[in-house]
Amino acid sequence: MTSVADPAQVAEVPSEPLVDKGLVKWHLTAAIFFMVTAMTWGFLVSLQFFGHYPFEGISFLSYGRVRLLHTNEIAYGFLVNGFVGCMYYAIPRMTGKSVASSKLGWLIFGVWQFIIVAMSVGQLLGFGQGVEWGETPTGFRPGTWELQYIPVDFLIELGAVLVAIQFLTPIVKSVRKHQYVSLWYLTAGMIWLILTYVMGNTLPEWTLAGTSGAATVGLFIHDLVGLFVTPMGWGLMYFFVPVILRKPIWSHALSVIGFWALAFFYPLNGVHHFLLSSIPMSVQYGAIISTMAVEIVVTTVVVNFFATMWGRGDALRTNLPIRWFFTGMICYFITCLQCMFHTTLTMQEIIHFTDWVPGHAHLVMLGVFAFWIMGMTTWLWPRLTGSDWHNRRLNHWHYWLTVIGLVIMFGDLTAAGLVHGYMLAALSPWMEIVRAMHGFWVIRTFAGGMIVAGQLCFAWNMYKTCTGEVKPYDYRVDLATVEA
Repeated sequence: MTSVADPAQVAEVPSEPLVDKGLVKWHLTAAIFFMVTAMTWGFLVSLQFFGHYPFEGISFLSYGRVRLLHTNEIAYGFLVNGFVGCMYYAIPRMTGKSVASSKLGWLIFGVWQFIIVAMSVGQLLGFGQGVEWGETPTGFRPGTWELQYIPVDFLIELGAVLVAIQFLTPIVKSVRKHQYVSLWYLTAGMIWLILTYVMGNTLPEWTLAGTSGAATVGLFIHDLVGLFVTPMGWGLMYFFVPVILRKPIWSHALSVIGFWALAFFYPLNGVHHFLLSSIPMSVQYGAIISTMAVEIVVTTVVVNFFATMWGRGDALRTNLPIRWFFTGMICYFITCLQCMFHTTLTMQEIIHFTDWVPGHAHLVMLGVFAFWIMGMTTWLWPRLTGSDWHNRRLNHWHYWLTVIGLVIMFGDLTAAGLVHGYMLAALSPWMEIVRAMHGFWVIRTFAGGMIVAGQLCFAWNMYKTCTGEVKPYDYRVDLATVEA
């Protein structure tokens, strides 16, 4: 079954007037910049685990504060900029209408980068709040309305509203009678972001205390991933893959089933971050069951992607953007299969509070959604700059350094989590466990260094493609065909 208003039928027009290439270009530039900074923070933080942290004794660069930059700059700097930049390209092409306002777009871009910088500075100064993945400063003294710092929390909510206005306008005015499923996901993702941030981050801090607040914050942790990152990633994947392959998505019906299943099951998942806690067991059981249900439904995306790839296996060799998408989909299958099992109480008794958890988190956030953004950026960049890549081989270095680094890191942290968990179960002394983890932590830092090196290769290639000699680019040729 082919899709409605399939993006594979959209003409390849380099100077498409509907698309503001400047906004696409600068959002993707900001995304890669914050990817590099966030990865660098993560690499530095990893040195703490075996006694080589370079900022020991400096309070505003202490481990607890710098670690927040690693996760938050990925979430709000890399992912948001990456998704917004790609939406500036995809939504006008699918709707036949421009975004609400170019001026509003540049306002959103400037304000959003200010928000990320203010967030990072505030966290280094100690104004971060205790909400995982939402440590963005509220700006107020706890329990009062006394302003201490820039209210980043509220600025993010305002920014999310402006982004929704910018992109929902062309969707509402669409010239097409039927909406391709990508627009379903992107529309929902923008609306869910606003609701998730207000209900899961801001309200608990001001209105809920104790276990109730923890349960609601638990919803925020997972809903930010499941109700913003996931629909954005799925929606853009359903647009870009058919366009790059010049082939319609295999089943529009299957993609719609995935949409409604995501909407129904995912909001209940968050409490699985607090299993074996004081939260009522009925709520924990509900989170476990809904997690298993949504992971089964994720197979709709996996099946749809690989069915669309059927007969185009050559693209894995000749087309680097498709290779990024393909690798990300393999990571998606693995991480969802893993999630289905490790949210059970039986496995939680072993892997809870161990390195298994960050291993899982890196596989899904870097190995899936970041990989897809890399694929989109690799495909878009020559179309935005009007020049072929400065050095295509650097893009392959970027791919292999990142993928191999992630595989090493995921395998290492998974093994470390199991060793840690079973040693805890055997009541081993704490320092004996720490000594057993030392080798795993060294390997993690090595893998992280590979990933950072890969991002630097890509950032440098993007810069040189913009500023170096213009190389004619043939839009009819696959972007990343390996040069002879």
